[in-house]
Amino acid sequence: MRAHRGIGNGLHWILDVAFREDEGRVRTGHAPRNLCLLRCMALNLLRQDTTVQSGVAIRRRKAGRNLAYMEQVLGLA
Repeated sequence: MRAHRGIGNGLHWILDVAFREDEGRVRTGHAPRNLCLLRCMALNLLRQDTTVQSGVAIRRRKAGRNLAYMEQVLGLA
C-alpha cells in the first residue's frame, strides 16, 4: 500500500513542481480533468525525450521557448 501511495505522491509532486498544477484556477465542469490529461500527456512526452539531460521543468520551459525542441518532443521533427 505504501509503494502505491508513493507512486501517486511522486506523480503529483512532479505535476505540481513542473506544471504548477496546484496554482491552477480552473475548478468547474470538465476543464480540470481535461487539463490534467493534457499535463500528463505532456509529462510523458517530456520524460521520453533523452536529448536534454535535465529535469522535466527545465525541459518544459525549453520546449516553450524553442520551437525546434518542441517539435522534437512531439515527434514532428
